Amino acid sequence: MATLHIEHAVTDFETWNAAFGRFAEARRQSGVRQQRVQRPVGDPRYVVIDLDFDTTSEAESFLGFLQANVWSSSANAPALIGTPQAKILELAAGQLRSFSQFGVNVTASIVFVLAVTFILLA
Repeated sequence: MATLHIEHAVTDFETWNAAFGRFAEARRQSGVRQQRVQRPVGDPRYVVIDLDFDTTSEAESFLGFLQANVWSSSANAPALIGTPQAKILELAAGQLRSFSQFGVNVTASIVFVLAVTFILLA
């Protein structure tokens, strides 16, 4: 999996979000599997976008599309301030974990230990 990570300032989030929405089909056709749009706490004029792809080449291709067709046009990117910072990220080997799974396992272990302790003390 590859993630196209994009950060940039915007003049107005609602305007930016409407423009972002107009490219939903382009994202889908380019192989975006999942997307996350976030804003820093206390900074409503900044966006952080993560677009997940199956391959690095899909992410690179879509970045090229954004640079050539979206970010270069004020009509396509009406709220964009400056040049977006973009990086393609890959998951470091063995680093995908769900902490909720660990919580369930730890909880089950604690319950087991308490049950055994209760039986031994009874």
